[in-house]
Amino acid sequence: MTSPLHIVVLMGGWSGERPVSLMSGAGVADALESLGHRVTRIDMDRNVAARLAEAKPDLVFNALHGAPGEDGTVQGMLDLMGIPYTHSGLATSVIAVDKVLTKNQLVPHGIPMPGGRMVKSAELFDGDPLPRPYVVKPVNEGSSLGVAIVTDDGNYGSPIGRDVAGPWQDFAELLAEPYIRGRELTTAVLGDRALGVTELRPKSGWYDFDAKYTDGMTEHVFPAQIPDEITDACKRVAADAHRLLGCKGASRSDFRWDDERGVDGLFLLEVNTQPGMTPLSLVPEQAAHCGISYPQLVQWIVDEALGSR
Repeated sequence: MTSPLHIVVLMGGWSGERPVSLMSGAGVADALESLGHRVTRIDMDRNVAARLAEAKPDLVFNALHGAPGEDGTVQGMLDLMGIPYTHSGLATSVIAVDKVLTKNQLVPHGIPMPGGRMVKSAELFDGDPLPRPYVVKPVNEGSSLGVAIVTDDGNYGSPIGRDVAGPWQDFAELLAEPYIRGRELTTAVLGDRALGVTELRPKSGWYDFDAKYTDGMTEHVFPAQIPDEITDACKRVAADAHRLLGCKGASRSDFRWDDERGVDGLFLLEVNTQPGMTPLSLVPEQAAHCGISYPQLVQWIVDEALGSR
């Protein structure tokens, strides 16, 4: 372990993922204090730069999720202030939070991702952009916020009704992708090491925001009960995506796997550069199964950010 540091844990914020950020930040702060570090908790607001300048930390542990903590905004501010911080840098954050930019970066290198295209939300009221079933989602939101699955027997109408609740009410443009039937898989990466594969089994519906962050709503199966070739493919793709995007610290890659198609049915959906650190979060869970305790994981992320690894 490095000598005790003064670490600011940046948490909260004002995105739709604020509750997750607060939970992640609280856990991280407690772990850092248990390791002997001096911790200042800062709830992200518009005075954050002044508060950071006053605190003069050795490091910022970025526990934010969503904008502005995951999209490069905070990273750029910290770069200008000359304060080291955890997780990925400015360029990587800008690319990884945008699902189209991520595809442009990864697909040419052979990373399997769903097809699809950007559509104006108003177009959806005139007709389907893809054969049903398909998925529409904001291009730069996380935690399955604003995702809708459009099926033949759903309640959105055909075409989608203008007054029907959905992401088309909140976003002018959406990414439309073919719906991939099958199973939800996820792989955590620390540095150049893919930890394993977890299968996520929601108790009802699909793996949306509530299923992710409400205790008891989703079963986490680790290691996933899948063929070795799928485990190997998930770990390889996750590690490659982490490297190709230039991720730092921890990342988490989310997959859909059509188990009727073998390896050809595996698709990377997104790479999370600010994975959750709550008690229900997947990176700490996979790390624990690999013999890495929560405080050890937090310290690893700190050391990596400071170039100690």
